[in-house]
Amino acid sequence: MSKTIRFHTTGGPEVLALDDIEVREPGPGEIRIRTRALGLNRADAMLRTNDLVELPSGIGWEASGEVDSIGPDVEGLTLGDAVSLIPSFAPTTYPIHGELAIAPATAVVKHPGTLSWEQAAALWGPYLTAYGALIETANLKAGDTVLIPAASSSVGLAAIQIARSVGARPVALTRTSAKRRRLLDEGAEAVIVTDEEDVVTRVNELTNGHGARVIFDPVGGPALAGLIRAAAPGGTVIIYGALSTEATTVPVMGLIGKSLTIRGYKVFELTTDVERRTAAVNRILDGLARKTLRPVIDTVFPLEDIVGAHRRLDSGSQIGKIIVTVTP
Repeated sequence: MSKTIRFHTTGGPEVLALDDIEVREPGPGEIRIRTRALGLNRADAMLRTNDLVELPSGIGWEASGEVDSIGPDVEGLTLGDAVSLIPSFAPTTYPIHGELAIAPATAVVKHPGTLSWEQAAALWGPYLTAYGALIETANLKAGDTVLIPAASSSVGLAAIQIARSVGARPVALTRTSAKRRRLLDEGAEAVIVTDEEDVVTRVNELTNGHGARVIFDPVGGPALAGLIRAAAPGGTVIIYGALSTEATTVPVMGLIGKSLTIRGYKVFELTTDVERRTAAVNRILDGLARKTLRPVIDTVFPLEDIVGAHRRLDSGSQIGKIIVTVTP
């Protein structure tokens, strides 16, 4: 029997339970891993509160651990390999948050031995999201200014590091001044406190009136209009989330006047494309080796306190990734 995180009704963190269940043997193209660390994502909270999900439901996109069993038609892996999982599957099909988890072998990466289990579980979702959006889609280059709302999230911090790695200028946006110093320490060239400062005015000051060439936004809502006003002519606006519960308004004349590109982005478009995923993984592994990339961990919870971990996730106060450890 394996302790597996599931919920039998939708709602807040308190609906999560550790159920003892039998985890099957892997089928063709699958592996089973004995997890050592689990990474939490905002998408986990969205799934947990989704009234359309079939119950009871498992949960989870990111984990690290050791290969426990290998199904037919899987090559390149051996029992005991240290691996981590790339978000490229539905957690309702492969719920990986638990002591044992079945996963598609195509989602498995042998991570460097220099990474801890916690760092490995904090890696792929944030860095592939930021890489795919900024490097592949926006073609971020040296000298570009990129605006990063919700910059203290694991994706936001990954975006700061990736921008720095190509010589771009990451400008972090945060609601209050509480996280300003930490964001500067994590590599932001400047921090704009949106509850205290006017975004357009500050961006114009930072760019000599030119504006930001790239905007990387997980929030949407009414603030998007201001971000568009802060964009440089010919700039790219990438929206990869909808954290705001308010309607998103887009100033059409601003888009037209500046000839902006506005694009929705989801990491699955990268992670389900073998060629693109391989190139991105290799680029991130190279960044780890060069120490230009480094997963940032906010807090670590034991598996038995999964409710506390999700409460931390829901608070929005974290800086970096929330991790749950699994005792071997």
